[in-house]
Amino acid sequence: MSDLDQRIGAMHRRDVIVAWAFVLGLWFSIIFVAYATWNLAPSGGARTLLLIAGAVILVFNTAAILAMLRHYREDRDFMYGLDIKFLDAARAARR
Repeated sequence: MSDLDQRIGAMHRRDVIVAWAFVLGLWFSIIFVAYATWNLAPSGGARTLLLIAGAVILVFNTAAILAMLRHYREDRDFMYGLDIKFLDAARAARR
């Protein structure tokens, strides 16, 4: 495995970890807000509406992150290779 492949793999893994951390953070924050504000809702219908709205946010945002990760995996060599090329050029210009 070449150095470039290793660097691409490392950048991709880091981006995947960060994306999943954002997804987990979103899920935990929505669940916490639902729990913390449960008694503030004026009626059972309002609670149901808020739960549905929270679930829609979770589903759509999670699906968007999954689509982004799929796109990163498909075009990984091009995207990260280009990033590495410019990072190396910037590092060389500073020297």
